[in-house]
Amino acid sequence: MKFAFIIFKYFPYGGAQRDMLRIARACVARGHAVKIYTGQWHGDRPEGTIEVACLPFSGIFNHQRHQQLIDAITAQLAADKPDLIVGFNRMPGLDAYYAADPCFIERAYTERNCLYRLTGRYRFFAACEKAVMQGDGNCRILLLSSREKDIFQRWYHTPDERFRLLPPSIPAEAFADIDRTAARAKVLAEFGLPEEANIVLMVGSAFVRKGLDRAIEGLAALPEAARRNTWLLAVGEDKPDAMAALAKRLGVGERIIITSGRPDIPQLMKAADMLVHPARSELAGIVLIEAMTAGLPVLVTDVCGYAVHIEAAGAGQVLPSPYRQVDLNQALAHMLESDRTPWSESGLRYTANIAARFSSAMEAELLEQFAAEKRG
Repeated sequence: MKFAFIIFKYFPYGGAQRDMLRIARACVARGHAVKIYTGQWHGDRPEGTIEVACLPFSGIFNHQRHQQLIDAITAQLAADKPDLIVGFNRMPGLDAYYAADPCFIERAYTERNCLYRLTGRYRFFAACEKAVMQGDGNCRILLLSSREKDIFQRWYHTPDERFRLLPPSIPAEAFADIDRTAARAKVLAEFGLPEEANIVLMVGSAFVRKGLDRAIEGLAALPEAARRNTWLLAVGEDKPDAMAALAKRLGVGERIIITSGRPDIPQLMKAADMLVHPARSELAGIVLIEAMTAGLPVLVTDVCGYAVHIEAAGAGQVLPSPYRQVDLNQALAHMLESDRTPWSESGLRYTANIAARFSSAMEAELLEQFAAEKRG
């Protein structure tokens, strides 16, 4: 079969981008052809038989550029005639949508004022979402979080049978051959840290949305003895100046290390002592599953879709809503002072159980099913 995968922008450290490429490779391994349609591709092109079509677009505003890209993709699809069109962004004409983004219209009504809903940007993105989710449509939706299904159905009355809830993908092979002692020695040497350092890792682009400022405040609030021996290592694609300035203002400028996205996240997770992810919004958060797979205890806010797995596994601490900085401060200090082995072992058991129960090619199998039903 010929599968068309659509993603408006690819960069190697985005969660949806990594999932897209993982699913594409699984489809190719099952004998199918995959062509990726995009407007921007940063990083290495995929190996083997996965084709990438980078299409031109322009425009003054973001939504105008997206509309031009959608028009270019739609024209190319009409020529290529794939068996199934799979979107990792929302647009008309999809057969299946991988729901890696939260409900747009919900956020437009709960996080924005009424003037925003008069803009061209709002009308464009609302129309794209409606094209995917409208109750009388045919697009299948691959869900990462059951909570998001309820939100979509509240706005669009999408039938239950069009949703498929996916278990988290367990990247066990990424961590299988990493020795913690060697990984830790390498990280300590790279950043000039003492052997007894506590390394609190944070991974994710869009620093404000992921809550890096919250983590910095938690670091600054640690008891003096713990603070002297703790470093916050933040990895992500964003401008670091504001966060570095906040750390300096709070007196922990020397205790925070900010780096751009990098390919050795599994090694960093094996080297670190815990992961902190106090996000303000996060539909899923594959980094949480990766941390558990690495045996890394997690401190996370409950707004993250995959926080339910941290709680179910007993692999760390989940901060309740509404968020209070004092809760993070206390939880961070507690986790650093505690024996973290039980959290680590619980996460390892939990992810191993999921890996044993579900096929790593589940999404590819579902796409095959959708394509067969479309043909029928």
